[in-house]
Amino acid sequence: MKKYTIGLIRVLTIQDEELLNRHGKIIEKAFPELKVISRCIENQPKGIYDEKTEEEAKPKILRLVKEFESDGVDAIIISCAADPAVEEARKLVSIPVIGAGSAASALALAYGRKIGVLNLTEETPRVIKEILGKNLVAEDHPNEVTNTLDLMTDWGREEAIRAAKRLKEKGTEVIVLGCTGMSTIMIAPILEEEVGISVIDPVIAAGAVALHSLRRVEAWGDLNENKG
Repeated sequence: MKKYTIGLIRVLTIQDEELLNRHGKIIEKAFPELKVISRCIENQPKGIYDEKTEEEAKPKILRLVKEFESDGVDAIIISCAADPAVEEARKLVSIPVIGAGSAASALALAYGRKIGVLNLTEETPRVIKEILGKNLVAEDHPNEVTNTLDLMTDWGREEAIRAAKRLKEKGTEVIVLGCTGMSTIMIAPILEEEVGISVIDPVIAAGAVALHSLRRVEAWGDLNENKG
């Protein structure tokens, strides 16, 4: 089995190695063909949670993007549902750059047409709104949660479950997690069990898109060789 190397960018400044590598480990478990190297941006201990922090993060993300390309990775994942600096990064490097938000949104459309977004705070990331369009039927967020660190508490997790239940009550058939911090606490399977509908994890979705972008080129090459 051929292995591909993915450079994964965390938009939360993390000192703990286990926590830094958690998204990568989730992807590696779901897709054994992928080996993930994780790095985080500096001086943002609460991550990205509004427009100001997103703008602050963009130049830091782009520096890591260039570093990863220089290191020879096959693709890059920006592990944030807002897809910060994804468009800029795609113009900067020649390898695939995948944003977790757009990956999750696209995958959700394969599951259903009445989609709800469970956000970190009140605002659904713009890229998710753009992709889902009229298929976005409901949005919600855990009460009193303001950043990724809140999700790591017991009360934050319980509030996320309550918000997911509200989404179902509003007619949602599929839930997109609008924050990769929810991937960190691996809440998707808990929500599916508690609420009873499909939940799209943005980190796993990004891994799926990364693998597809790399394998499709290999598959086309194999098909062309067989035709010859």
